[in-house]
Amino acid sequence: MSVLDWIVLIGSTAFIVIFGIWKTRKNKNIEGYLQGNHSAHWWTVGLSVMATQASAITFLSTPGQAYSEGMGFVQFYFGLPIAMVIICIVFIPRYFRMKVFTVYEFLEQRFGLPTRLLAAFLFLIQRGLGASITIFAPSIIFSAILGWNLHLTIFVIGCVVALYTFVGGTAAVSVTHKLQMAIMIGGIITAFAVTLSFLPDGIGFTDALQIAGASGRLNVVDFSLNLNNRYTFWSGITGGTFLALAYFGTDQSQAQRYLTGQSIKQSRLGLLFNGIFKVPMQFLILLTGLMVYVFYQFHAPPLFFNTHVEKEMLASSASAEYTQLQQEWKNEHDTKQILYNDLVRNDNKPIDQALLDQSMNHENEIRSKTKKLITTTLPDAESNDRDYLFIRFILDYLPKGIIGLLISMILAAGMSSTASELNALASTTTIDFYKRLIRKDASDKHFVYASKAFVLGWAVIAICFAYYGALFENLIQFVNIVGSIFYGTVLGIFLSAFYLKYVSGRSVFISALIAQAIVLYFFLKTDIGFLWYNVIGCGAVMIFSLIIEMLNRMIRRNESQLTT
Repeated sequence: MSVLDWIVLIGSTAFIVIFGIWKTRKNKNIEGYLQGNHSAHWWTVGLSVMATQASAITFLSTPGQAYSEGMGFVQFYFGLPIAMVIICIVFIPRYFRMKVFTVYEFLEQRFGLPTRLLAAFLFLIQRGLGASITIFAPSIIFSAILGWNLHLTIFVIGCVVALYTFVGGTAAVSVTHKLQMAIMIGGIITAFAVTLSFLPDGIGFTDALQIAGASGRLNVVDFSLNLNNRYTFWSGITGGTFLALAYFGTDQSQAQRYLTGQSIKQSRLGLLFNGIFKVPMQFLILLTGLMVYVFYQFHAPPLFFNTHVEKEMLASSASAEYTQLQQEWKNEHDTKQILYNDLVRNDNKPIDQALLDQSMNHENEIRSKTKKLITTTLPDAESNDRDYLFIRFILDYLPKGIIGLLISMILAAGMSSTASELNALASTTTIDFYKRLIRKDASDKHFVYASKAFVLGWAVIAICFAYYGALFENLIQFVNIVGSIFYGTVLGIFLSAFYLKYVSGRSVFISALIAQAIVLYFFLKTDIGFLWYNVIGCGAVMIFSLIIEMLNRMIRRNESQLTT
């Protein structure tokens, strides 16, 4: 990176952190620290909701997802606008009427303390894991740029995010989110435009789409009914809706964003803003990854995108074998380039699809051999490089200044989501466990200090788990899979509270445990797409709640008849 890039990166990051701390330095009570005194306008709510979801994983893993598998991942978001409307109608009014700090407080009034604690506990598990990954993702950047030890980088980034979250609480998170979203939106638009301009002369956007289609990556919508397909139109509309309902409606990291709204109307407008703009934003990120793929069809891509591991392999005892694989990789790329040139420059000549498929299969074989060789030669190295793809492209090809902007974009995304998660984890621990079970009558000042302590505690936990982020093939898929394992159950609890009026807390509690066990079975024993976990978990809670409640009533009725 050049001096200009460092100025852009350090300047923007330092300004965001200092501005957030300064603007929220006067929050002294628990309502100000955890809910920002309900002062947020709808645009602040909307941008904060988007920034919470758009982590560094979004900008690192999503382009890699499009590069490797195509545009199908966008179907994951098809249910989001539907969920936003439902949450605005059903969830938000109930939360505001109860004046809750956390959404799990609502469950105690309806079902009792055990159900509240169960839902809060499930949130802490999955969101604690999620926070670790959102710290790990931006750490990849600095590990690649500076050659820093990955564990040290994770520690430094985790501490920086914890600093302003610790000082300013929810208000600091919301204030910084607006600035971070400005950087993110500007960054991804710039990345797309620059990548498109780097395509060879004579190859325009339409040609690029033609190349992507020939390679099977222009698969925006899949109407397949195969439940084992991870991303389809049907899983997006159904499972995606349930996942978005659970994430935005029952996950404290998101609910805390719109609970800061000045009114029900402001919070609703903020969520609708997110529903309108989230899918196009995600589509643009995927499209940028697709353009990177097309770019690399005319510029030889590296055999392995993690520069640090590549250098270690070339310096290892397996360097000759690795170099041979690099040559095979280059030869295969040259073959594909000839085919793509024929496709673009001779519209009347159809591409030899069989030859292209054969070439791509051979590339996959070379990649598999490479990963196996890396694992054998460097047991401690990462054999997954998909999350390094976009950052490698940025560093190798983009001009000075633009590199700094895009690195700043990814870091801003990582900081925004991690701050929301630490803030929500601390809020839930403080309100649902510490205040409810241990210190009910302590002062506001005491709970502010307790919340700050829990921010630091969860930061330590997230940093420790982040050290294992490299074990997962693709970070954005891992985060969504973990969420889907737990979200369906939690959503089922909330929907039972809203609509199953005569069901008791005991029935729902038992049903939630059964539903979670069922979802874990599907996760461990089947290949069903993870979006369906949300439908299964939610449906199981509601169905078993009805069954158990009916059985309990029958038993009580029989007992009462026997005693009369």
